[in-house]
Amino acid sequence: MDLRPTAEQDLLRQTVREFAESEIRPSVMAWDEAQAFPAELLPKLAALGLMGIQVPEKYGGAGMSAVDYCIAIEELARVDPSVALSVAAHNGLCVGHLDLYGSEAQKQTWLVPLARGERLGAWGLTEAGAGSDAGAMRTTAERTGRGWVLNGSKQFITHGRVGGTMVVMAVTDRTSGRKGISAFVLAHGTPGMTAGKKENKLGMRASDTSEVIFERCRLPADALVGREGEGFTNTMAVLDAGRIGIAALAVGLAQGAYEAAGAYARDRHQFGQPIAHFQAIRWKLADMATRIEAARLMTYRAAWLRDQNADRTSGASSMAKLYSSEIAVRAAEEGVQIHGGYGFVKDYPAEKYFRDVKLCTIGEGTSEIQRLVIARNLLGR
Repeated sequence: MDLRPTAEQDLLRQTVREFAESEIRPSVMAWDEAQAFPAELLPKLAALGLMGIQVPEKYGGAGMSAVDYCIAIEELARVDPSVALSVAAHNGLCVGHLDLYGSEAQKQTWLVPLARGERLGAWGLTEAGAGSDAGAMRTTAERTGRGWVLNGSKQFITHGRVGGTMVVMAVTDRTSGRKGISAFVLAHGTPGMTAGKKENKLGMRASDTSEVIFERCRLPADALVGREGEGFTNTMAVLDAGRIGIAALAVGLAQGAYEAAGAYARDRHQFGQPIAHFQAIRWKLADMATRIEAARLMTYRAAWLRDQNADRTSGASSMAKLYSSEIAVRAAEEGVQIHGGYGFVKDYPAEKYFRDVKLCTIGEGTSEIQRLVIARNLLGR
């Protein structure tokens, strides 16, 4: 593995960083307070190719690599983890599922407008009683003479209210357990599909999260994504790839918290000198930087393995997601500590990084689930 970025990757990082600084940073707290996804940002993200980062160009995407994807998500998260979460969920889940398992007709109908940023994607797996145990889902899809009928609800869905296209998992054969779960694609606004409660979240507040309800929601036969009964298996593969994006998000968030803490430590004076001169602060910053670099390397390695079409990347993806998310929590916590009392108020970015970061250890598989996946890869079931 060559760790040196290419000239194109250096340019990508610079471009996304400049975009994040000019188009996102000035509005970070306003979007957070409004608890609303900034729809005006969507065409700007699309213009940079960030709504179909890894989608082939023939389907409207940018055709970039998994490592490129990590760079883009990292740079967005460095400024606003909420925006990075929306971009990662769109690309890694809804778009990723259709790119991997959609038919040619589905890709033309659904994937192309998603990759072009004409629609925002949502992905429905989690339910109130089926979180880590995704196989316990209750949402059903019953076959009819002309298609399918969806009934049930999904919880904690990113873009549940504002998305234009959704891929949803449902039980098509209760007797077959996980092998009886299938995936379907539909447009928001389909009769029988409604957005439920909008979640009032601790962090990542500018990324829309809500319940989605299905009541006699009728879908055509060609709404089935992939083969019937293979939805759960396909979902696990989508999550393997998606976790790399969340690892990159955690790295970017940690980097942003570290940079904010370092800048504050240079400016803040106590006892006649910048607090950055004190060993206690210097060691905190040194530990933060070391952990962040290690997390970045683990994340890029997982992405590189994916680019090489390695047979199994679930272990590397879970390791990257586990380590990156947990060191990001530590970095955000230390960022608040270095800021002291100012880290506890909204005038400084340390407070928002601290609120945002906890989702990284929960979303797309908790830290506990990541340890389970890693152990299974090491030891077998």
